[in-house]
Amino acid sequence: MTDVVGVLLAAGAGTRMGRPKALVAEPDGTPWLRLGIDALLLGGCDRVVVVLGAAADRARALVPAVDGVTVVVADDWAAGPGASLAVGLAAVTGPATACVSLVDLPGLPATAVRRVIGDGDHPTALRRAVHHGVPGHPVVVGSEHRAALVAALSRDPAHGAGPWLASSGAEPLECDDLWDGHDQDHPVVPH
Repeated sequence: MTDVVGVLLAAGAGTRMGRPKALVAEPDGTPWLRLGIDALLLGGCDRVVVVLGAAADRARALVPAVDGVTVVVADDWAAGPGASLAVGLAAVTGPATACVSLVDLPGLPATAVRRVIGDGDHPTALRRAVHHGVPGHPVVVGSEHRAALVAALSRDPAHGAGPWLASSGAEPLECDDLWDGHDQDHPVVPH
C-alpha cells in the first residue's frame, strides 16, 4: 500500500482570528497544531508535514516532538494559501499520497480523515470531504495529480486548490455524518 503523508497547513496570519491560527489552543491548552496532527495520524497518515509561515518560530515550539512529524516553512506564505500548499506538497515525495488538512479545523475527527483516504488506488486518488454539499477538508491528492496541482498553485498562489480540484473532477465524499466541517476563523467567545 502507498504511504499517505498528511499535510497540515498552518502558515497564515489569521487576521480574522487576531493571530496566526498555528498559535491557537483549545481552552484546555491543547494547541490546534496537536489536534490536527493527531487527526491525520489517527486517521491513517503514515507521517505528517506541518507547513508554517507567520510566526513560524513561535509555532514550531507548539509542534509535538512525535516520530514522523516534520516542519517546513513557507517563506512566501503571505502570497496566499496556494503558496503554502505548494510548499507542503513539495515535501511529499515519490509515490506517496498527500492528505491535506487545515490547522483551523480543531474538530476534525480521525474518522473523516480515514473516510477520505479510503483504501487502494492511492496514486490516482483525488478526493475531498464534503459537508452538506459544500466542499471542505481533508483533501486527498494521489501522486499522479501532485505535479499538476503544484503547477496550478504556482500560477495562482492567492487561491487554494478549490478551483483546480473542481475542474479536475475530485471525488466528493460526504462527511456530514461525522462532523460539521466548519473551520474556525474567529476567536470563540465564552458565554
